[in-house]
Amino acid sequence: MPKAKGKSRRHKYSYKLNRKRLYRSARRRAAPRIACSHIRHAWDPHKSVAQNLAEMGLAEDPNKAVPIPKKLLGMEVESDGQQPGKKIVRKPYVVNEMELEASLPEKKSNTLSRDLIDYVRYMIQNHGENYKEMARDEKNYYQDTPKQIKRKINVYKNFYPEEYKNFIASLKPEKMEVQ
Repeated sequence: MPKAKGKSRRHKYSYKLNRKRLYRSARRRAAPRIACSHIRHAWDPHKSVAQNLAEMGLAEDPNKAVPIPKKLLGMEVESDGQQPGKKIVRKPYVVNEMELEASLPEKKSNTLSRDLIDYVRYMIQNHGENYKEMARDEKNYYQDTPKQIKRKINVYKNFYPEEYKNFIASLKPEKMEVQ
């Protein structure tokens, strides 16, 4: 197979180039990566990180923001309630938006695949609680052990408890008719 064009050419090292200075200046110019959109929109690139966070009412150092109370001989020292160096918050909407977003209920996004649900229902319907029989079943394509099958059934029970109860209740009349 032929080589890629230009790969065999010898690369020349430039002795005149100061790589340390280039690396430092590139690091200095790089803006911080901000994950939260509220902070990203309120960020001023001409100010330092500490100044930006102080304007938004956020803490730069969590250890300084919430100090651990000093204890003397098992008794806590009471403070006057005054905090020295209280900073003015110019962008309070950032904290308000973040609190509002955090207070929203979290969506339950974890669901099981339709194949796994069908597999578990089939195994319970044909074998009941006999996990060794389930392991020998021809529909056990992945060759799950009895413990693995039991674990999958327990996951199904935890994810869909009402559906599982209804399914078990629907199986009981069928078993009574057979006997």
